[in-house]
Amino acid sequence: MPRLAAKIDDLVKLMAEYGLERARLKGEDWSVEFSREAPTRGAVAVPAAGAISESSTQDSDIVASVDNAPTGTPVLAPAMGVYYTSPSPGSPAFVQVGDTISAGQTIGLIEAMKVFNEVPSPVSGRVIEVVAESGQLVQPGDVLLRVG
Repeated sequence: MPRLAAKIDDLVKLMAEYGLERARLKGEDWSVEFSREAPTRGAVAVPAAGAISESSTQDSDIVASVDNAPTGTPVLAPAMGVYYTSPSPGSPAFVQVGDTISAGQTIGLIEAMKVFNEVPSPVSGRVIEVVAESGQLVQPGDVLLRVG
């Protein structure tokens, strides 16, 4: 556990140094994500790295937080821009929770420099969660939706 605490501490320092809003630390079967944004539905609070001690943190604690992680395959934003869930205001969304989608199907648009780029789904399946809101600024790697 001391190695994990040191890695988390390093990640927090890098976030502060470079002004990052989000950062993720991944292991073989676990991940820790930090965000400076307001918590979203299902967010898990992570104690500061200095608060983690070998005696207070057990492997079962880590497993419990991994079990609470969102399910499904995340569809990630391929570029930075404003994400739109429909082709125009007032139009129905490209996809909604419960819809079955195919790989390559357009799931949204990202506007960058007044150019609208279609966002295709890399996977087929059923939409289990729409994470990004229409009109939201997204960064590459942000989760737009989850497919199960």
